[in-house]
Amino acid sequence: VVAEGRNVSVNGAAVPEGRPYLHKGLGVTWPGDWVAVASSLGVRVAWDRELAVTVTAEPELRGGTWGLCGTYTDDPADDFVRPDGDIAVTAADFGHAWKVP
Repeated sequence: VVAEGRNVSVNGAAVPEGRPYLHKGLGVTWPGDWVAVASSLGVRVAWDRELAVTVTAEPELRGGTWGLCGTYTDDPADDFVRPDGDIAVTAADFGHAWKVP
Protein backbone atom coordinates (compact mmCIF):
# COMPACT_ATOMS: atom_id res chain seq x y z
CA VAL A 1 0.00 0.00 0.00
CA VAL A 2 1.33 3.42 -0.97
CA ALA A 3 -0.32 6.58 0.33
CA GLU A 4 0.80 10.00 -0.85
CA GLY A 5 -1.39 12.93 0.02
CA ARG A 6 -4.89 12.06 -1.13
CA ASN A 7 -3.70 9.29 -3.46
CA VAL A 8 -3.70 5.67 -2.28
CA SER A 9 -2.72 2.62 -4.30
CA VAL A 10 -2.49 -1.10 -3.62
CA ASN A 11 0.02 -3.04 -5.71
CA GLY A 12 0.15 -0.14 -8.16
CA ALA A 13 -3.63 0.09 -8.64
CA ALA A 14 -5.26 3.35 -7.53
CA VAL A 15 -7.91 3.18 -4.81
CA PRO A 16 -10.45 5.97 -5.44
CA GLU A 17 -10.72 8.35 -2.50
CA GLY A 18 -13.67 7.59 -0.27
CA ARG A 19 -14.35 4.18 -1.81
CA PRO A 20 -13.66 1.20 0.44
CA TYR A 21 -11.29 -1.45 -0.85
CA LEU A 22 -11.16 -5.07 0.28
CA HIS A 23 -9.03 -7.75 -1.32
CA LYS A 24 -7.29 -10.84 0.06
CA GLY A 25 -7.42 -9.78 3.71
CA LEU A 26 -6.43 -6.16 3.14
CA GLY A 27 -8.92 -3.35 3.57
CA VAL A 28 -8.67 0.38 2.90
CA THR A 29 -11.27 2.70 4.42
CA TRP A 30 -11.66 6.47 4.70
CA PRO A 31 -12.75 7.42 8.24
CA GLY A 32 -13.25 11.19 8.13
CA ASP A 33 -10.12 12.91 6.81
CA TRP A 34 -8.01 9.82 7.50
CA VAL A 35 -7.14 6.79 5.41
CA ALA A 36 -6.93 3.45 7.23
CA VAL A 37 -5.42 0.16 6.14
CA ALA A 38 -6.34 -3.00 8.01
CA SER A 39 -5.03 -6.50 7.46
CA SER A 40 -6.51 -9.84 8.36
CA LEU A 41 -3.39 -10.32 10.50
CA GLY A 42 -4.94 -7.98 13.09
CA VAL A 43 -2.98 -4.79 12.43
CA ARG A 44 -4.50 -1.44 11.43
CA VAL A 45 -2.57 1.65 10.31
CA ALA A 46 -4.35 4.99 10.01
CA TRP A 47 -2.86 8.18 8.56
CA ASP A 48 -4.24 11.72 8.59
CA ARG A 49 -2.65 12.25 5.14
CA GLU A 50 -0.24 14.79 6.60
CA LEU A 51 1.80 13.87 9.70
CA ALA A 52 -0.09 11.73 12.21
CA VAL A 53 0.00 7.92 12.04
CA THR A 54 -1.59 5.46 14.43
CA VAL A 55 -0.95 1.73 14.54
CA THR A 56 -3.24 -0.61 16.45
CA ALA A 57 -3.00 -4.34 16.92
CA GLU A 58 -5.51 -6.90 18.10
CA PRO A 59 -5.07 -8.20 21.67
CA GLU A 60 -4.18 -11.65 20.30
CA LEU A 61 -0.89 -10.14 19.05
CA ARG A 62 0.17 -9.01 22.55
CA GLY A 63 3.80 -9.92 23.09
CA GLY A 64 4.14 -11.21 19.53
CA THR A 65 5.24 -8.07 17.71
CA TRP A 66 8.57 -6.33 17.27
CA GLY A 67 10.12 -3.65 15.13
CA LEU A 68 9.28 0.02 14.86
CA CYS A 69 5.93 -0.49 16.57
CA GLY A 70 7.48 -2.18 19.60
CA THR A 71 6.89 -5.45 21.38
CA TYR A 72 3.29 -4.79 22.53
CA THR A 73 4.02 -5.87 26.10
CA ASP A 74 3.23 -2.58 27.93
CA ASP A 75 6.80 -2.71 29.29
CA PRO A 76 8.68 0.46 28.29
CA ALA A 77 12.00 -1.28 29.00
CA ASP A 78 11.69 -3.35 25.81
CA ASP A 79 10.25 -0.70 23.50
CA PHE A 80 13.56 -0.03 21.73
CA VAL A 81 14.57 -3.59 20.84
CA ARG A 82 16.76 -3.53 17.73
CA PRO A 83 16.74 -6.30 15.09
CA ASP A 84 19.80 -7.87 16.76
CA GLY A 85 17.90 -8.18 20.07
CA ASP A 86 19.87 -5.49 21.90
CA ILE A 87 18.14 -2.47 23.41
CA ALA A 88 18.87 0.85 21.69
CA VAL A 89 19.89 3.69 24.02
CA THR A 90 18.25 6.46 22.00
CA ALA A 91 15.25 6.77 19.69
CA ALA A 92 17.59 7.75 16.85
CA ASP A 93 19.70 4.61 17.34
CA PHE A 94 16.52 2.52 17.39
CA GLY A 95 15.19 4.07 14.18
CA HIS A 96 18.50 3.75 12.36
CA ALA A 97 18.79 0.09 13.39
CA TRP A 98 15.52 -0.69 11.57
CA LYS A 99 16.37 1.30 8.45
CA VAL A 100 16.31 -0.74 5.25
CA PRO A 101 17.93 0.11 1.90
